[in-house]
Amino acid sequence: MKVLVMTTVYPNEKQPNLGVFIRERINRVATLCEIKVLAPIPYFPLVGLFKKKYSYSIPKIEYQQGIEVHHPRFFVIPGIMKFLDGFLLFFSVLRAAKKIQSNFDFDLIDSHFAYPDGFAAVLLGKHFKKPVTITLRGTLNRLINYKIRRREIRFALKKADKVFSVSAYLAKLAQSLGIEGNKLEVIPNGIDSTKFFPLNKFECRNILGIDQHKKVIISVGALVNRKGHHLIIEVLPELIKRHADVLFLIVGGPSVEGDISNFLKEQVEKLNMTKYVQFTGEVPYAMVNRFLCASDVFALATRYEGWANVFLEAMACGLPVVTTNVCGNSEVIQNGKTGILVPFGDQEGLIKSLDEALRRDWNREAIIKYAQSQTWEKVAEKVYMQFQQILSQISYSKICL
Repeated sequence: MKVLVMTTVYPNEKQPNLGVFIRERINRVATLCEIKVLAPIPYFPLVGLFKKKYSYSIPKIEYQQGIEVHHPRFFVIPGIMKFLDGFLLFFSVLRAAKKIQSNFDFDLIDSHFAYPDGFAAVLLGKHFKKPVTITLRGTLNRLINYKIRRREIRFALKKADKVFSVSAYLAKLAQSLGIEGNKLEVIPNGIDSTKFFPLNKFECRNILGIDQHKKVIISVGALVNRKGHHLIIEVLPELIKRHADVLFLIVGGPSVEGDISNFLKEQVEKLNMTKYVQFTGEVPYAMVNRFLCASDVFALATRYEGWANVFLEAMACGLPVVTTNVCGNSEVIQNGKTGILVPFGDQEGLIKSLDEALRRDWNREAIIKYAQSQTWEKVAEKVYMQFQQILSQISYSKICL
């Protein structure tokens, strides 16, 4: 079986942390079949005006852990007419897809995110007469609020041969668009226990220069509004009245969604919290484990997620998770056992939950065991089985004809 993966969210030479969760799944599926990746890079010709947002120096082809990754340029118009992105993506990658097919006659196109990726993948599927799968991720609940893109997403999901969803929440959203339940398959993300596992907290703090006596709350995520770092900073003054030795560690940097780092730093200064908050900036993916193991509690006051892999990664290091009860978060966190769920926007609830998480004697071994049971290998097997079913059904249909 040969599979062409299509996604605009995939690590590259200049953005090594972009879409790591997609690469983790693809790497495991690649042990079961042949894979090449089509990972377009957003491009706009006015380099001088947009060079901070769009990268121009990423190589056209990379080899990542044995997988060939193609980076054709994807023409975009920044800020306006985003409903055209699906069509622009299709026309931007068509030539590259034809070139790939010339020596890699793929059987199936596997796309990630409904729009623009899934929409463009369906158009590619029609052009090459190949089946298409789409994996729903966290952007769906935001994009369906836009009238035209909602229609484009519905079109893509209806035309796809199979729709994977990383959470039951997103699958229900797809059904609300009229997608039949038998087309949907919920397959959550996984964890790599060779990358996320417990380390000695005191040794990690020594290496990272973190005070051994601090109670460390850590957030890992891009510095964008929806991740809610500002909401935790907002409640720190009250939390410090209960825990004077708190340190809030924010691990992350700008992303394709934006950058509110200046806003966050100004907020910290305005609240006189500079000695209680530490920004690490973006760190290599391999280093995240050490920061997690140096901490006591993981917290993310996020507005929406599909299936936040960082929750599993934190739990695999023994951390309880305090997060918002939105989207698929309740499917990842066992409330009261592996963490605490808080209604989004409940400031008092957030303070109370962080206070409880810091005071409580958690069964960290149970938290670790739960997280590390959710392996990428299990995810890959489920995905591959679905691929096989799709291709076998197509073969059977051809025989009947």
